[in-house]
Amino acid sequence: MAERSFAEEVKKLRLGAGEEFSGEGILAITKALLQCGVGYVGGYQGAPISHLMDVLADAQDILGELGVHFEASASEATATAMLAASVHYPIRGAATFKSTVGTNVASDALANLASGGVTGGALIICGEDYGEGSSIMQERSHAFAMKSQVWLLDPRPNLPSIVKAVEDGFELSEASNTPVMMEVRIRCCHVHGQFIAKDNKRPAMTVTEALSSPRRDTGRIVLPPASFLHEKEKVEKRWPAAVDFIRRNKINEFFGAEIGSVGIVMQGGMYNAVIRALQRIGLADNFGDTQIPLYVLNAVYPLVDDEFLAFCEGKDAVLVVEEGQPNYIEQAFAAMLHKAGRDTKLVGKEYLPMAGEYTGQVMLDGLGAFLRAEAPHMLPAAVRAPNKTGNGHEIPDLSRVVPGRPPGFCTGCPERPIFAATKLVEKELGKHHIASDIGCHLFSIMPPFELGATTMGYGLGPASASAFNSPDAKKRSISFVGDGGFWHNGLTSSIGNAVFNRNDGVIVVVDNFYSAATGGQDILSSRASNRSKSTKHPITQAVKGMGVKWVRHIDRTYDVSKMRATLKEALTTEEKGPKVIVASSECMLNRQRRERPLLDKAIKGGETVVKPKFGVDEDICTGDHACMRLSGCPSLSVKSLDDPLRDDPVAHIDQSCVGCGNCGEVADAAVLCPSFYRADTVHNPGGWERFLDRFRRKAIGVLQRFRESRRLTFADA
Repeated sequence: MAERSFAEEVKKLRLGAGEEFSGEGILAITKALLQCGVGYVGGYQGAPISHLMDVLADAQDILGELGVHFEASASEATATAMLAASVHYPIRGAATFKSTVGTNVASDALANLASGGVTGGALIICGEDYGEGSSIMQERSHAFAMKSQVWLLDPRPNLPSIVKAVEDGFELSEASNTPVMMEVRIRCCHVHGQFIAKDNKRPAMTVTEALSSPRRDTGRIVLPPASFLHEKEKVEKRWPAAVDFIRRNKINEFFGAEIGSVGIVMQGGMYNAVIRALQRIGLADNFGDTQIPLYVLNAVYPLVDDEFLAFCEGKDAVLVVEEGQPNYIEQAFAAMLHKAGRDTKLVGKEYLPMAGEYTGQVMLDGLGAFLRAEAPHMLPAAVRAPNKTGNGHEIPDLSRVVPGRPPGFCTGCPERPIFAATKLVEKELGKHHIASDIGCHLFSIMPPFELGATTMGYGLGPASASAFNSPDAKKRSISFVGDGGFWHNGLTSSIGNAVFNRNDGVIVVVDNFYSAATGGQDILSSRASNRSKSTKHPITQAVKGMGVKWVRHIDRTYDVSKMRATLKEALTTEEKGPKVIVASSECMLNRQRRERPLLDKAIKGGETVVKPKFGVDEDICTGDHACMRLSGCPSLSVKSLDDPLRDDPVAHIDQSCVGCGNCGEVADAAVLCPSFYRADTVHNPGGWERFLDRFRRKAIGVLQRFRESRRLTFADA
């Protein structure tokens, strides 16, 4: 069950020539693929590109009608290797994944694909996840394009430019026999707009037709001596062909005045931010007309020497707007100017941060500083003074005012009790080295749990603990891996590695039935039926198949006592070899997405529905908040009482509670105060429920009157 269904939106993919397409960037990319006659698409989900996989999954009927093969790949390497279908056959293929973690995983396949080259167009759509809102290490895709000699497009963030980039990408790939990468940032993926659609095309050759007429060309296979010839071909044939295509088809764009004393060169993806900053300064209008000459690189690799040198003609200074580090583009342009003997001053990171996201304020400050230094005569009087914005007011540093909000588990998350149990075990057995992994469970490194020392990559949690496999150790390491990471890379690189090397550590596989962190896509071990994918393959069977002897399965992680006992057993057993605990419970977000509409429908239909909710008895709660230090649920907060004799706020459960019961389970397992209670809200009660309610009220009334009479008796005495 994906995070969001695009069943309605995908209907727009049927629009024909001349009709106006309206929607967001992800949907526009999908439509562009179909208009280009793509023959097959593969990929792996990951922000900000996850929704592209979800759209393709919801559009399988349309893809089937066109003869397009779609596959949710096991990993980014799988998706890139899939593009091998374009090596010998004139079939257009596309792969999509998050970058740079995706390009890291895919780099082996990418290098081989780029070496042999392609016959059909091969397009890799990378979600460029760079900036403060990213969940990954801060790197760029650019280095991978340069390393493997594949061409890199970076379109302006508007729908016509995005669609054109997909079309240009396929044509550039075919013209130069080289794979092409297209990077799209989060704003590009989710920007809304319109473009005029074209008819969808059936592939010139489908993969089915290719299977009927096998082809091979030894010169395309990466083996000596061909591999050496590939390198020469890249430089002598493919590169010139790519540069010629980019120049001839005017992939890069020029805006603003034709002449000027200064100019700005930028990655295409930076265009909107540059224009917005110029608007705020007063040098551009709401339609993008600017007084500063702009050179927009929709193709950031390879660069076109004569285009750039022509742009610099007559300019005293040029600013390069290149987000991230190293500044590959700025260095390349500096070399061009030096070789051409030009005296145009080239600047970039002098005015813009060497690293970090170019937000609106960063861009405004950088462009303002550049223009004050190099062209002060062009600036309105209000912005000539340093450190001023377009309206002349200082912008406060919000990081000093607004408290940080670290990431955490969702309300009712079934992974929270796993880490509550881990904390309880550590309280009894002492601290252990804990290796974390990529996924929702990585939030355990944050308060209140503060567990986990490292995270080395998707599915590599147990592998990152392998160095601690010491025969003299008095404690075992603990490592975590999610079900998504387990199937992506963990089964071989972590579980198989642990078996082969007789690792004695404890491995916890956090199984929430989906690739939850990437949006809730189905995976091999998902419990749901999927019309086009094979699911319901137990992780325990895969683990045993790899040779693990000590395996335990917990099918309800909310049982904190059982989770704690199992983890303690794994840490203290005399049995050698890896100990694997598969801790399973459905992702609460996906469960709520599935169950809430059904419950609402049942209630409206007059059916009896019972909804559990938990609360805290204020008279019993002591206010020590130990429950929060072992739970951290967003619905578990504090409440101040009106009682003047009780200064400390008590625990309180708000209306966001989903009734998972974790707080009560933790309180019971940790022997905390028994202040938690469960209350069932009954909608449309039947005769039996009404009878029980009357009986309970009468029984409670009798007990209350009995207690009151005893109180009065003691008072009289």
